[in-house]
Amino acid sequence: MSELADIFASVIQGSGLGPAAFLVTAADLRPTHEGNELLKYADDTYLVVPTAAANTHTACTDELSHIEAWAARNNLQLNTVKTKEIIFRSRSKRWKELVPLPPTQPGIERVSSITALGVVINDQLTATDHVSYILNACTSLLYALRVLRCHGIPEQSLKDMFQATVFAKINRP
Repeated sequence: MSELADIFASVIQGSGLGPAAFLVTAADLRPTHEGNELLKYADDTYLVVPTAAANTHTACTDELSHIEAWAARNNLQLNTVKTKEIIFRSRSKRWKELVPLPPTQPGIERVSSITALGVVINDQLTATDHVSYILNACTSLLYALRVLRCHGIPEQSLKDMFQATVFAKINRP
């Protein structure tokens, strides 16, 4: 019989209770600057800092420091490898020239698109990246179904698998 290991974290990654435990743990996590938002879902947290904030770069840095301190108090750790920064900007070339981007946050990658709750969101707030993602996923699924058909899977099974994979992918609420 093996010895049980001690658990030193308050939320066990990948467990069925993990998301619920995180939401209970994160109930006291609130933004420090007025106008900023912290959006929490399962074990993901999104920090939204609007450009209307007096000093957006300082507000963002303060918020990240606050989140790291909160995580340390709750025996958690901010995963900077998974942490991404996205800046939503106008598609107008004139606006881009007038408003320079703020400096990057140390140790955090700035990206042009993120996936939040299964939806690909780009910095232009267009649907093109999400549509491309869905089309690529469906192409792969259709290829898999074609391979299964070549191996003799019954037609009704193919139809059922199409409904469960491709149709489910394009028919999400």
